[in-house]
This record gives sequence, C-alpha cells and structure tokens, in this order.
Amino acid sequence: MVAVLLLLTGAAATGCGGRATTHHKPGTTHEQASGDVGTLLDTQDGGGHRLREVPAQGAPEVRLTARPDSEDGWNLQLAVTNFRFTPDSTGGAALPGAGHAHLELDGHKLARVYGPWFHLPAAQVPEGAHTLTVRLYADDHTAWAVAGKPVEATAQLTAGPPGQESHSHTAPAPTGTPAPASPQAPRADRTVTLTVRDGKVSPPPTRTELKRGERIALRVTSDRADTLHVHGYDKELALPAGQEATLVLTADRTGLFEVETHESGLVLTQLLVR
Repeated sequence: MVAVLLLLTGAAATGCGGRATTHHKPGTTHEQASGDVGTLLDTQDGGGHRLREVPAQGAPEVRLTARPDSEDGWNLQLAVTNFRFTPDSTGGAALPGAGHAHLELDGHKLARVYGPWFHLPAAQVPEGAHTLTVRLYADDHTAWAVAGKPVEATAQLTAGPPGQESHSHTAPAPTGTPAPASPQAPRADRTVTLTVRDGKVSPPPTRTELKRGERIALRVTSDRADTLHVHGYDKELALPAGQEATLVLTADRTGLFEVETHESGLVLTQLLVR
C-alpha cells in the first residue's frame, strides 16, 4: 500500500511521462500540448511545411478579401471559421484550430499573418495581375489540411504602374515652390528611419511620441528578409533583404505600442500615442 502511494505521488509530481506539466497551456490536455492533433502527412506545401490533416467536419476554414486602401495598397481580410490566431504561442505545439497564416504573392511568401487584417503596401506588388494566397498553419508550422490539401484561400488583384493612382487631386504649385511628394509615398507627419544589420537596430530602439491622429512613416531596411509588425494596430510589412520598405499608419489609438520584427524578434521602436 505504501509503495502504491509513493508511485502515485511521484507521478503527480512529474506529470505525464516523467516530465513536469508546466508546458501545458491552461485548459489543454497533455495530448493537445504534445501536438498530437490530426494526422501528420509526408506531403509538403510549396514552402516545405508538412501537412497536418484533420477531418473536414470542424476543420479550420479561411476566406480572403482584398480591398483597395484609400491611402496606399490594399487591406486584406482573413475571415476564419473554426480557427483562432495565436501569435503568442507560435513555435509551440499544434493545438486544435489555432495558429497563424502565411501570405503569398504568386506563390512567393510575403509575410506571416497573425490576425484577421493585414495591410499590403502597393510597393510590395509589381505592376500587373497577381494571385494572393493565404494558408493556415498550426503553431508548430505544419499546414492545416483537409483531404490531403492545405487549408487556403485566394484572391486576385491588379496593380497599376507606380504613381498611376493618386488619393487626392491638388492644384499645381506656384512657380518656384518645391514639388510635392510623389503619390507613391503617402505623406506623414513623422518619419522614423531604421536599419537592421547583423542582428542590431540602428539607431538603438527608443520611444517615438505621437499625438492621436498623427501619421507616421516607418522606413526600415533589413539585411535579411523579415516581417515588421506593429502591435496593437495589427499592421505588418514584408521586409525584403537589403531593400527599404515603408509602412505608413495613422496613430488613431492611444497607448504604448511596440514595433518589432517577427523572424529576428528585434524591437525596432515603441510608439507612444497620447
């Protein structure tokens, strides 16, 4: 009897398989925390991620809508069913109906998406007709699949020549005055220029103070491909390696918001909106 009690006590202390169970998320089972969801297939998607197949009933679903933004590019909406975005647990175990999405342009990955809205700048889309694809992934980066096919959605969009479309019409400037900014680069009240090289941010991260309603342009050049993310605004921007990319947003929410890179996990700056 004593031996049995000792065995039970030891099992409770160490959890399943002799390991502490603190890695379990609240409300999840050991099976869920271990990523034992669906069937892991040998088949891979175009990015080399294995498919994780689940039954059609109750499986994640996604629909993609692309709407032209009044200032620049397009606003993409990911309408999901049986799925929730879990940016805080990316890289963890595959949990049912949870994870993130990848955005592709003509089969080439642009960014990870961690919420239902994503702003796609016009500068990231070459002139011509294109196919956008969003695909749902589990936290362990396997692709959710049904009947051997990834759970994804597509949308078509057409980009005109740079500067063809403008968001407002202005009268010609008087002779001798500076030319207005190109319509390719939406005007901003503040511009922050940052460089990421060898895992370091220049200038070093600091706070950028803004008044509510002001527009800020974040101009970032990274030496490696990455994704910029503005927390609290659900704004993201693909950062091509060695090329400057610009995200313009209106600070219409008050608070302190971090701007970081997803792949390298670097904090670029903090936006303090009053």
